[in-house]
Amino acid sequence: MEELKRKLENSMEDAFNALLQNYTKTRTGRANTSNLDHIRIDYYGASTPIKQLCNITIPEPRLIVIQPWDKTILIDIEKAVLASNIGVTPENDGNVIRLPFQPLTEDTRKNIVKQIKQMAEDGKVEIRNIRREGNESVKQMEKNGDISIDEQKKLLKDIQGLTDKWIDKISETSDSKETEIMEV
Repeated sequence: MEELKRKLENSMEDAFNALLQNYTKTRTGRANTSNLDHIRIDYYGASTPIKQLCNITIPEPRLIVIQPWDKTILIDIEKAVLASNIGVTPENDGNVIRLPFQPLTEDTRKNIVKQIKQMAEDGKVEIRNIRREGNESVKQMEKNGDISIDEQKKLLKDIQGLTDKWIDKISETSDSKETEIMEV
């Protein structure tokens, strides 16, 4: 029984972490190095993450500066950033690449908030699906005679408690992300 609860807790935590990962990819109008996580550069025949080839800094809230250790790949980095569709046009001065993030318009902010709400709802659905699977397992355990009806009721209540906990976390995270986006 404890193993089932631990397994469900881990699954719900994984679903929550996946949602957080999606949130980091969402454009907020602020510089965030996680925007570059998926960008890879062809470096001597190997597809290499940009973070392994450069020093990446955020000197201002709306600016990322990429300083490659090997200046010969500046053009490759610039092309990769353009192809990544992160909504920023790179500025190459021959030594570093600057990524200036423009302030978001009100309409853009509202559209991003809609995306955030949809991601949150998808996360909640995932948590509920995990709950459903757990409930089905508990009912099957009772049907097989592995646990009593009282134990089944307690387990179902514990599973609902886990579900409520993770759905509340998703709601809190979603609300704070919306506030961050709508902040001018």
